[in-house]
Amino acid sequence: MKLTGREKTELFLEGIVTVILLLLLNLSIVILINESIMTNPGLRDGIFIIKRSILIGPNHYHLWSWENIFIALMLVFDAAVVYWRLIRRYHQMQLRHIITELHYIANGHLDHRINFKFKDNTQSVVESINALVDSVIHSMDEERAIESSKDELITNVSHDLRTPLTSILGYLGLIQDKQYHSEEDLLKYTEIAYLKAKQMKSLVDNLFEYTKVKQTGTPLSINKIDLNQMMEQLVASFELEAKKSGLAISAKNTEKPLYIEADAEKLGRVFNNLISNAIKYGKGGRNIFLSARIGKPGEAVIDVANDGPQIPQKSLDQIFERFYRVEESRNKDTGGSGLGLAIAQSIIDLHGGYINVTSSPEITTFAIHVPINHGDHLSKPSDKLKGTR
Repeated sequence: MKLTGREKTELFLEGIVTVILLLLLNLSIVILINESIMTNPGLRDGIFIIKRSILIGPNHYHLWSWENIFIALMLVFDAAVVYWRLIRRYHQMQLRHIITELHYIANGHLDHRINFKFKDNTQSVVESINALVDSVIHSMDEERAIESSKDELITNVSHDLRTPLTSILGYLGLIQDKQYHSEEDLLKYTEIAYLKAKQMKSLVDNLFEYTKVKQTGTPLSINKIDLNQMMEQLVASFELEAKKSGLAISAKNTEKPLYIEADAEKLGRVFNNLISNAIKYGKGGRNIFLSARIGKPGEAVIDVANDGPQIPQKSLDQIFERFYRVEESRNKDTGGSGLGLAIAQSIIDLHGGYINVTSSPEITTFAIHVPINHGDHLSKPSDKLKGTR
């Protein structure tokens, strides 16, 4: 920290005034001591005897001038007082500069940081202030992101609800106005309205599930789960649905039983979403593969893979964002709520794990990494959401 010319002058005057006051104090003390000695013969004789009895050095010099010793001690004391006063004043100036910088930041210059370098504990204060400002800015950015996210959520929900709702109202309006030519038309209109209502219900259910699992305090019902048994149940549950789409679903069991501690219901929701997506968007492929393995120590990895169309690289980076759909799949046959993968990721986050996805022309794999023991948390690799082409 550089001092201004005014502050240097202030320090100089502080030193001059302190020296003058100390000289006056020293002079007063010397005069008082001399006066006391001169007016008290007993004290004077005692001092003389002490002088004769004190010998200095190998040559046994006598200490005759006590005034010199006293003055030397007073000079050492004076120097210490002057140093203490100047350092104290200098620290006050440092604090004044820090407060000025804080006022500057508080006036809206949030990108500014205190760049002073100190060699004492003041440096830790400066670093703490900078860290606090960074934390406040991070909190503000998070709050803005949350507000923006809420607005985006409302916009997306409104859009996705309005489309089927418009169709429902349109076809019910035709029925109410008797704008149909036969009973076959009437059944067709009611069926379309019913399917659109189911679509709306599915979106509302997914939205409710998403908001529920996004809460960090969401309770989990932890049980010991046999992953081999769970994969077999998933194969049995989706076998007919996959067959209708021309897909075969199979599971590869581990050589030894592999158990994890997790919420079976919520984990089942994750696999339901991933397998449903594989069936919806895996057209052109022939297989859906499920497999489990041990990853890093304390980690189980469950892969949900399919040999369907490759997911574009640009979509891999955003595929877990809510309401995001790969553009090629936004059609009437497969168009979902866009919340399935976001829900899956949130559930795995609650378990202390993570999901990553890779996609190539041969195979697309969603890898679910979960801790074997509940309460453990896995560290995410920096490229957890990156894919390969």
